[in-house]
Amino acid sequence: MSQNHQEEEIIEKLAGGEFEREPVPKSNLKSWKSFLGMYAGEHAAGTEFVIGPLFLTTGVSAFDLIIGLLLGNLMAVISWRFLTSEIAVKRRLTLYYQLEKICGKKLVVGYNLANGILFCFLAGAMITVSATAVGIPFDMEMPKLTDTMPNGPTWIIIVLVLGAVISLIASKGYDTVSKAANWMSPIIVLAFLACGIVALQQLGVGSFQDFWNIWGEGGEPFPGQIKYTFWHVFFWSWFANAAMHIGMSDLSVFRFAKKASSGWTTAAGMYVGHYMAWIAAALIYAVYVQTPEAQALLAQGEAPNVAPGPLAYNAIGIFGIIAVVLAGWTTANPTIYRAGLAFQAIMPKASTFWVTILAGSIATIAGLFPAFAMKLLDFVALYGFILAPVGAVIVFEHFFHKQAGIVQNYAEVANIKFNKSVLLAWGISFGLFYFISVQFDVFLSFVTLPAWLLCGVLFLVLSKYSQKKITTS
Repeated sequence: MSQNHQEEEIIEKLAGGEFEREPVPKSNLKSWKSFLGMYAGEHAAGTEFVIGPLFLTTGVSAFDLIIGLLLGNLMAVISWRFLTSEIAVKRRLTLYYQLEKICGKKLVVGYNLANGILFCFLAGAMITVSATAVGIPFDMEMPKLTDTMPNGPTWIIIVLVLGAVISLIASKGYDTVSKAANWMSPIIVLAFLACGIVALQQLGVGSFQDFWNIWGEGGEPFPGQIKYTFWHVFFWSWFANAAMHIGMSDLSVFRFAKKASSGWTTAAGMYVGHYMAWIAAALIYAVYVQTPEAQALLAQGEAPNVAPGPLAYNAIGIFGIIAVVLAGWTTANPTIYRAGLAFQAIMPKASTFWVTILAGSIATIAGLFPAFAMKLLDFVALYGFILAPVGAVIVFEHFFHKQAGIVQNYAEVANIKFNKSVLLAWGISFGLFYFISVQFDVFLSFVTLPAWLLCGVLFLVLSKYSQKKITTS
C-alpha cells in the first residue's frame, strides 16, 4: 500500500465516512428515490416564497413568466442530466477533489473558499426566510425589501437558534440531509399548492383567462426593480442553479447515484419548486399587493414587503408558518452540506462534522442580514456567474481531452500545485463578461453561458499550449 493511499484512508476515517477524497464505493450508492426527495425538498423551498413575489415586482407578463419558466427549467434539468450526473457517475468524486486533480491544490483552495462562502450566503438567505415565519408569534418586525441590517434583538435570537438547528442537521452527513428532505418535502409541496389555491380564490380567479390576467401583458416594475422580459425569465431560471449543474457542484451529490439517469430527478425540483411554487408564491403576493397597506406603500414609491412568513400565514394560517420554517431547512441543509465539503477540501484532515458546523456558523451570520434574501434575484445571478465557468473546466476536459490532445487530471499527473491554464481561462472569461455586464448594463444571466463556453474553450487551448511546452522543454 502506497503512502498516499495510507494518508487518504486516514483522511477518509477522520472525515467521517463521506468519501471526500476517494470514489464512492458501490455499497454506498443510492437509488433515484433518494435524489427525488432531496431535489423536490431543496427546490420547493423557503427561497421560493421570496423568488415568486420578486418576479411579480419586475412587471413581467403572463406569457413571459409562465413559458419562460417552463423552458428555462427544462434547460436546467437537461444540464443536470447530461453534464453533471453523467460525469458524476463516471468519476464518483466531489467537485472539490476533482478540481484538485485538474487545478492543483494551491489553486483550488481559492475556489473552494469562494464556493464555500457563497454557499453559506445562500444558506443564510434560507435561514432569513424561515425566521420570518418563526417571528410571527412573537410579533416581530419583518424585514423590508430594502433592509440590509438586523432590525432588532428578536430577529437576531430567532436567526441564531434556527441556524444552530439547521447546522446540526447538515453536519450529520448526506444520509441525514437526504432523509430530512424526504420527510419534509411532501408537507412543503402541499403547502405551496394550498397557498396557490387559496390565493386564486382570494383573487377571484374562476377561469384560466382570469389566472392569465393576473400578470396580463405585464406592467411597470416596482420601485427599485428592473423590467423582466421572456429572456430574463428564461435565462435566469436556467442559471438560477448554474453553480450546481453547469458549475458541477452537484458532482458531490450525484457521485452517490447508481445511474446517470438519476439526473432526471432534478425535474421534481424544477417543476414542483421552480415552477409551481414560484407561481404559487407570486399569487399570494398578488393578494397582498391589493391590500390598502401595500397600495399605500406603492403610492409612496416603495415596494411592498415580500417577507415569506406573513404571506404564507395570511394564506393558510399556522400551516403556512410551519411550511416556511421547514422549507428553509430543506434548502439550507444541503447547501450547508455542500459548503462544508468545500471547506473540507481546504482542511482535508478536519472532520466533516466540524467543517459543516463552520459553514453553518457563517450561514447563520449571513442570515442575520436580510439583504441576501431581499436581493435574491440579483445574488443568485451573480453567484451562478462567478462559479459556473469553473465547471466548464471539468466538462470540457471530460468530454474533449482526447480531441484537444491534453492530459486528463494534469495537476495530479504532472505533480503540480497550480495550473495556470485554469486560472487564466476563468479570469479572462469572468473579467470580460462581467465588464460587458457592468459597462453596457447587460443582465448578468445573459452572459453566464458565453462566459462558461469561453472558459471551457480557453482551458483546452491554454492547456494544449502549456502541456506541450512542458513536455518538450
